[in-house]
Amino acid sequence: MTDLFVPLDDHPAYRQIANVIEERIVGRSLRAGDPLPSEMDLARQFGVNRSTVREAIRELEIHGLLGRVRGEKRLRVTRPHPKHVSSGVSRALALNDVTFLELWEAMMAIEPVAAQYAAARRTPVQLQSLQRAAARFKREAGNTAAAVAAVVDFFTAVAAASGNQVLALSQAPLNLLLAPTLTRMIKRIPQARARIQIAQDKIAGAIKLRRSDQARTWMEKHIRDFKRGHELEAGGKS
Repeated sequence: MTDLFVPLDDHPAYRQIANVIEERIVGRSLRAGDPLPSEMDLARQFGVNRSTVREAIRELEIHGLLGRVRGEKRLRVTRPHPKHVSSGVSRALALNDVTFLELWEAMMAIEPVAAQYAAARRTPVQLQSLQRAAARFKREAGNTAAAVAAVVDFFTAVAAASGNQVLALSQAPLNLLLAPTLTRMIKRIPQARARIQIAQDKIAGAIKLRRSDQARTWMEKHIRDFKRGHELEAGGKS
């Protein structure tokens, strides 16, 4: 059997090994479902001890690139969930002092298109997922934290139903940036909860009936409403 990896020139840190394995995964030399060599074999191939390999594997698991099938001990390459991608991107965006206007412009570019595609492509299971998120918002609208989480889940469900992985991965980091602003807006703007509920009902209804143009139009209205709510919230600060 041909080795996947070669020893490193210098004694490596676990992060270096993680980067090499990640490059193979991103380059599709290792694909989702492919088994990873054992810790012992990896240590031999990289020319390091097992504890270093173990640390590298732990980092890749945290980022959703490696995992174990239930009932199986062997590690396999996995497809990272959007949340693993979004957390890193969101940190990078936050560190660059992204403004609300920049966030809003990105949402206007992504969310309406996602809703349009979702109306055309959604599966029954995906429709149920976004309907559940909308129902949870109605049920828990009085609890700000739960309401914000439900809004995030609704956007996530719409993006997933779009059938476009790039849209879903691009949208996920925006949710984490949106949450703090949305929290403040819901707390300070009395009509915010009712308007969100109306928009979600209209969007979910259009997606259910596969009315792409209507889904896009209502999502555009929904995102514009966030901007108006943000402006009201910012203007009402004492």
